[in-house]
Amino acid sequence: MKAIPVRHYGRWISAVLVLALLGLLINAFATAKVHYSAIPDYIFDGTVVSGLGKTVLISLLAMLLGLVLGIVLAVMRLSKNPVTSSVAWVYIWFFRGTPVYVQLLLWFNLALIFPYINLGPIYRDEMSDFMTPFVAALLGLGLNEAAYMSEIVRAGIQSVDEGQTEAAHALGMSQGRTLRRIVLPQAMRVIVPPTGNEFINMLKTSSLAAGAAQYLELLRSTSDIGQTTGATVEMLFLAATWYLILTSIFSVGQFYLERHYARGSLRTLPLTPWQKIKVNLASFSNRPSGGVSA
Repeated sequence: MKAIPVRHYGRWISAVLVLALLGLLINAFATAKVHYSAIPDYIFDGTVVSGLGKTVLISLLAMLLGLVLGIVLAVMRLSKNPVTSSVAWVYIWFFRGTPVYVQLLLWFNLALIFPYINLGPIYRDEMSDFMTPFVAALLGLGLNEAAYMSEIVRAGIQSVDEGQTEAAHALGMSQGRTLRRIVLPQAMRVIVPPTGNEFINMLKTSSLAAGAAQYLELLRSTSDIGQTTGATVEMLFLAATWYLILTSIFSVGQFYLERHYARGSLRTLPLTPWQKIKVNLASFSNRPSGGVSA
């Protein structure tokens, strides 16, 4: 018997249409009045690199603040104490229900409501000196992220079977130790994937700090160069290029982190990109040249 493959004409037609549309799109950008040579000229400019570093810094710190506070809020929501549970619910309701841009504006203009910050003997200063663009961006992004991270952590904790907690209590472990040693390690495989997505989203959301809090991150730095040189669109393309590079790098890190916490729950771990390449090369080299016959 000679095996005859089934011809899928619809696939060929759809592939031709997609390639035609892609060609039209590439031709439109290639013939547009855009000076693409300006992008590599400024890609490692000092102002752009400085803004890039501030974007990564504010994203990391805001995500860390959101993660720590999110864990606290998740534990509070799961608490049997009605006061702590209600306070956590109100926090999440407020920060998830208002736009992050509005929150950034409120933090940056907080001096209009409270001229001074007074923490007693610990710290006292004028609000305008304390609420710098960096602090306003950190609080605005971090506190908003905490509301979303609390729901992610709560879902991860609830995904762990209650029998695990009961067994730990039967062995004499306290509630806090059970959470740290038993529940959270198992919940990480549920928490890590959406947390990685949240961090990638944070990298892009940090651009809002440029307009709301006057924070000189990547978008603000490239926009300033575009206004002075007249290459406005080119600098926007440059900012988009750096955002794509950052998200690609952190996406690779997210993959390996998910793969690490998948141990024990999967029979075989997913292949790494290099392993996939080796498997595909091996299957291609071992593929028989003739047809199938019997």
